[in-house]
Amino acid sequence: MLKRVLLCLMMASSLVADAQDPQFTQFYANPLYLNPAFAGSTRCPRVSINYRNQWPALKETYITTSAGYDQHFDAINGGIGLLFLNDKAGEGTISTTNISGMYAYQLNVNRKFSMRFGLQATYVQKRLDFNKLTFGDMIDPRYGFVYATQELRPTESRNFMDFSTGVLAYTNTVYGGIAVHHLTEPDEAFIVKGTSKLPRKYTAHFGAMLPIGDTYSRGSRGRINRDEGTFISPNVLYQQQAAFNQINIGMYILHSPIVGGLWYRGNFGSDNFLSSDSFIALIGLQKGIFKFGYSYDVTVSALSNATGGSHELSVGLQFECRPKKKRFRAISCPSF
Repeated sequence: MLKRVLLCLMMASSLVADAQDPQFTQFYANPLYLNPAFAGSTRCPRVSINYRNQWPALKETYITTSAGYDQHFDAINGGIGLLFLNDKAGEGTISTTNISGMYAYQLNVNRKFSMRFGLQATYVQKRLDFNKLTFGDMIDPRYGFVYATQELRPTESRNFMDFSTGVLAYTNTVYGGIAVHHLTEPDEAFIVKGTSKLPRKYTAHFGAMLPIGDTYSRGSRGRINRDEGTFISPNVLYQQQAAFNQINIGMYILHSPIVGGLWYRGNFGSDNFLSSDSFIALIGLQKGIFKFGYSYDVTVSALSNATGGSHELSVGLQFECRPKKKRFRAISCPSF
């Protein structure tokens, strides 16, 4: 049944369809995927690895993995980032591989306020495993799937370039950003070219890192040391792609080395009514250069009994580096 559903989706994409991007619950654990302006935002080298298994009860419906690296370079007054992403749908019936490079320019507006402006270029390969699809003309009433299909065999690989941009603005405690992905709306169609545009995705995110009490300390340029004290971090993420509108509202609590989080995710329909999609619980460990996070999405929509929720893992390394030669304000935001 799943394969037949994917077939219908694939065939529809050859006529008129709006594809949607994979999403990560721990979006700050995958900052380059969230917004290209995050490239180099922590100055020192950073590695991010993410794994998401969405709806596991439906047998590998969506498996998404990514790996990213970014670092700031004084010589170009900005950060460079590299991101690899692979997404498999329907036991690999449709798979997408992205390789992205990005640059983010750092602008210190004044002693307390900074901005970053990011650009991203992505090479995309989208593949269809036609042999995993089933069609009505393959079925014998008595013996089941015994015939070869006479359906048109489409091109099984699509390769194209994609471009995105984003901006960040932040102080020592408050941060926010806007990103626009798929600026040129590239064509994804397997059969009839030019009929399946990948619609632009608009992302807005905002939050704060607020210390509780006075048990924390500040480093250079007044940046809060998150290895001491207790912090609370409320956050909002809004995304819109074609007719799909989603909002994430939640909060992190950090008391080093433990991080916890609770989130609500809802979707806006065509009537602008907010319907609940999932509640999310997160637990993480963050100490020194290492961090690890696990989150579980409890599906509360009409699909709740069938999906098995969603599992997500993140691993990150935030390396140390040489003292900066010029003034640099790193963003202070959650890592999950």
